[in-house]
Amino acid sequence: MSHIVHDLLASGDARIVEAPDAAPVRHQVEADRNFGLPTALYGATVAGYLGFLLVVGSAFANPVLAIPMAIFVVFIIAGFGVPALWTRLAGNSSAPQTLGEFEAKGIQTNTGRLAAKDAAIQVLILPVLLVVWGLAVAVIAALVR
Repeated sequence: MSHIVHDLLASGDARIVEAPDAAPVRHQVEADRNFGLPTALYGATVAGYLGFLLVVGSAFANPVLAIPMAIFVVFIIAGFGVPALWTRLAGNSSAPQTLGEFEAKGIQTNTGRLAAKDAAIQVLILPVLLVVWGLAVAVIAALVR
């Protein structure tokens, strides 16, 4: 490569230009730390997980379970709290959808657009099933005693 440039310089065919002005730094990826879903869905998910712990903790109330239950609560709060803080970092210009926007537009996923109802079912199915399972286990334990 330098040989070609050297030949152009020697033959007088090379063109010397001024250095361009310093361009602003351009990031290839925009910092979009938003997950695309309304905050209410995340709140309902956290409520489902904590509701399961409340049902199981009160059904099997035992002082030995206090520390494990507290650890589970801390993990759930940290698991949803850290990403919530992450979306509020400087440089994040996006905001979560409101419930109205979510209902009107749905959400784009890797496999295509989902309607709001379908996306809400996918997000909330595990927490709801956990609460139902916790209630079923609590009822079974109460009947067996």
